[in-house]
Amino acid sequence: MNFNLAWILVSATGISGFVWLLDKILFAGQRSLKAAEIASNDGTAKRDVELALEPWWVENARSFFPVLLFVLILRSFIVEPFRIPSGSMMSTLMVGDFILVSKSSYGLRLPIGHKKFFDLGEPERGDVAVFRFPRDPSVDYIKRVVGLPGDTISYVDKRLYLNGELVPVTEGEKYTGIDGRNGTMQFTETLGGEDHTILRNQSLNVGFSRDLHDIKVPEGHYFLMGDNRDNSNDSRYWGFVPEENLVGRAFFIWLNVRHRSGLDFDMDWGRIGNKIQ
Repeated sequence: MNFNLAWILVSATGISGFVWLLDKILFAGQRSLKAAEIASNDGTAKRDVELALEPWWVENARSFFPVLLFVLILRSFIVEPFRIPSGSMMSTLMVGDFILVSKSSYGLRLPIGHKKFFDLGEPERGDVAVFRFPRDPSVDYIKRVVGLPGDTISYVDKRLYLNGELVPVTEGEKYTGIDGRNGTMQFTETLGGEDHTILRNQSLNVGFSRDLHDIKVPEGHYFLMGDNRDNSNDSRYWGFVPEENLVGRAFFIWLNVRHRSGLDFDMDWGRIGNKIQ
């Protein structure tokens, strides 16, 4: 079962705020007068009497509302945590990485409906972006922005071409990290003026090797690919990402916990605090 946390937060914040405000307008004044009368008769502090007379549901609403509002604002407009569930972005992001995503990088959106109401920026080539999967918007994906609106993309013999020009890569060493496939090599790819690492198998019959020729990115859409080029279900297979599906830009790894079996977990301390390139 998928829980829509945005709906839960908005609903809980709205209900607690409504209860607190309704009590403030209709009942708090009467309770204050009664508390003053009791306090004058037995010498108890008025505030203590007011708290004793306050219904539990009003007390809970008053206590939880500011906390829920803070979390809602933080998660909706500033930063949101995500966990990496697959190896499609290796070796930039590993299974078990917990990352932070800037929610303001591509504009401020309503927490429900995701309609943009304030424009603060657009994706750039090379950004690592979180987005709602076009075929199932309840699922979040993370990939690298390769093509912007109007760009022409080709992917031939596992080489990426952007607007007719070959995207430069420099071959590195054989990849021997976790979840690596036999024969997988590391490459440094330069995209948008910035370098990042991709994984690719030199054999054309290994992994995701479907060729694309001169695919033009429509206006209001983006073309995204995983850094683990032979093991990524991305725009090569299901198409473009609409602008309204963008969630934010990934920028920081704050934890890495990898599940092994049962209650057995591994933690990679070396990944904690890394900036996402």
